[in-house]
Amino acid sequence: MDHEIPEDLHYSADDEWVRVEGGVFVGVTDFAQHQLGDIVYVELPKRGESVVQGDAFGVIESVKAVIDLRAPISGEVIAVNELLADQPELVNGDCYGDGWMIEVSPSDETEVGSLMDATAYAASVAERDT
Repeated sequence: MDHEIPEDLHYSADDEWVRVEGGVFVGVTDFAQHQLGDIVYVELPKRGESVVQGDAFGVIESVKAVIDLRAPISGEVIAVNELLADQPELVNGDCYGDGWMIEVSPSDETEVGSLMDATAYAASVAERDT
């Protein structure tokens, strides 16, 4: 199956994306939301909380599974997508747009550079996509 993997984003091995554009935004990838199926609940941190690269920062629940969201970078949460509390299905419909999860003020700018680019992430997905 072909998954949308925008060229301008950075990706973690845990299927989160990072967009650096007027802020640093985090969400889950198209591959992740396809694997999960219909998303019914998203639990996110509060503004002002800190996230640490690789650590859980929230939970996403679908009709098939409950998984931890893992922070692709470390920093302070400066915004949370409040729409997801009432409309978790936005993650299924527009995971790179309206379905974004948190905006982070990075504590270490070099962490973004440690993430995969679109080509590397596409190869990672291809290995796992069955």
